[in-house]
Amino acid sequence: MPPVPKNGTALLPDLELDCPTMNGFEMLNVGRIIFGRGSVTRLPELIKGLGSASLVIHNVGRSTLSRISALLDPAATEYFELKGEPKVADVQQALDLARSRGCDCIIGLGGGSAIDAAKAAAGLLGNGGEPLDYMEVVGRGWKIARPAAPWIAVPTTAGTGAEATRNAVISCPEKQFKASIRSELLLPRLALIDAELHVDLTPETTASSGMDALCQLIESYTSTGAQPVTDALAIKGIELASRSLLGAYQNGKDIAAREDMALAALLSGITLSNAGLGAVHGFAAPLGGNFPVPHGVVCAALLPHVIEANVEALRAQSVGHPVLRRYADVGRVIRGKPAMDDGQAIDACVQFCSDLLRQLSIPRLSRFGLSAKDVAPMVELAKKASSMRYNPVALGDGVLAGILEKAL
Repeated sequence: MPPVPKNGTALLPDLELDCPTMNGFEMLNVGRIIFGRGSVTRLPELIKGLGSASLVIHNVGRSTLSRISALLDPAATEYFELKGEPKVADVQQALDLARSRGCDCIIGLGGGSAIDAAKAAAGLLGNGGEPLDYMEVVGRGWKIARPAAPWIAVPTTAGTGAEATRNAVISCPEKQFKASIRSELLLPRLALIDAELHVDLTPETTASSGMDALCQLIESYTSTGAQPVTDALAIKGIELASRSLLGAYQNGKDIAAREDMALAALLSGITLSNAGLGAVHGFAAPLGGNFPVPHGVVCAALLPHVIEANVEALRAQSVGHPVLRRYADVGRVIRGKPAMDDGQAIDACVQFCSDLLRQLSIPRLSRFGLSAKDVAPMVELAKKASSMRYNPVALGDGVLAGILEKAL
């Protein structure tokens, strides 16, 4: 865990790199963010004026659901429980319930799965149609033309940053793929983030969701779509996650660590929406669509191997490639050593991510049924994923296969 200066100043490197979009960029974000302990108690006042009846799409335990339901008008609230990661059928069922009960406002309560389902349902409530009409890759790819129905994101995990993203990731089992419904019109009216809702998370969920956040921050910082604002947010998020993820895993009641991770996840959602991701998330779509592996576990298992492959490919292009300095920036922040040279810092970045797999007891992908015979088909599917085009360097089929084999 890197040291934190007594004055609270972050140990950040000097960011002197040229961004791919330095001459111009666009920034999208949630219209309103409320962050702080106890802020969930403001939900009754915040929902006023958004609609006459609400549908709460959730995947939380009984105690959290009871706490939230006590804040809402029972006569104007319906509930839909999501089990597992959202599938096309889940979104359709939630949408049908909202339409049949006259719900014109959505609340997404829970982890990224529940929030993505709420995001998709709100978008369809405002635009009509069915999920496959708007899904990328596996669907018809229609554009969202009108604003989503008003909706509020209330995350109870610190991982996907879905409360700040413009895409809803939905699984289509029939086509063995996870794909997105994507539009800036899907952003929530409000992201309400209260770390007190995170303290009951299991260590396993804390680990996998936290690694997803860290991966998103690193990938967006090294993405071909990186730009100055996302750089600053990503580096801050990496600092927070690297100092607090292990602490939150070891002691779930550590509210300071939980708050750091909640903010890191939020920042990761903002950065990925505006900068893109990379090869780790390129693999995540087909792996999650074909095997019962949690998204965060995929990210954790692949992250150090993707970084190693990217670094090797970048060095083959040029020993002075600017993205190499970006990986070094990450290593310096993680270790809290701004004076570390680039080579040492890159090694530190890879080593830290590898060490976290062991410290967080992240399982290998073979535990979920993935074997050597699945590598080639998964590589072919991963190449179609939208995240792959933001990877900082093109990776050949053999390199991609090697990444996956190392995580088995």
